[in-house]
Amino acid sequence: MGSKCCKSGPDKDALEKEKLKWLREKRLRARVKAAGKIQAWWRGTLVRRTLLVAALMAWMIQIWWRTLLWRRVLKRRQDLLKIYVIQEEAAVKLQSWVRMWQCHRRYCHMCNALCILQVPKGCFTFQTCDILQEQYEVTPSHPEFHIEILSV
Repeated sequence: MGSKCCKSGPDKDALEKEKLKWLREKRLRARVKAAGKIQAWWRGTLVRRTLLVAALMAWMIQIWWRTLLWRRVLKRRQDLLKIYVIQEEAAVKLQSWVRMWQCHRRYCHMCNALCILQVPKGCFTFQTCDILQEQYEVTPSHPEFHIEILSV
C-alpha cells in the first residue's frame, strides 16, 4: 500500500505533463480566440473608417454638385431678368415714341384745321361784344382754338 501512495514514477510525471500540455493548449486556444476577436474588431474598425471616409467624400461631391447647379440656376435667373429688363425698356421706349408720334400727328391736324379756318385778316368776327372777338383771335405764329357751346 505504501508503494501506491507515494508513486513518483513515470505515470505521475506523464499525467502532469499531459495536464500541463492540455492547459497550454487551452490557453493557446483562448489566446487564438482572443486574437481573432481583436483582429475582427480591428478589421471592422478599418472598414467603418474606410466607409466613413468614402461617405464624407461622396457628401463633399454632392455639396459641390448642388452648389454648381445652384450657381447655374442663379445665373439663368439673372440672365432672364436682364432679358426681361431690356424688353421692358424697349417696350416703354416704343410706347413713348408712338405716343409722341400720335401727339405730333394730332398737332399737325390741328394746325392744318386752323389754317383752313383762318380768314385773311387773321381773326373771326362775330356780331357780339368785343370780348368774344378778342378771345377768338388767331395769330399765325401761335395757333389757338377755343370752342364755346351756347344753348339756344
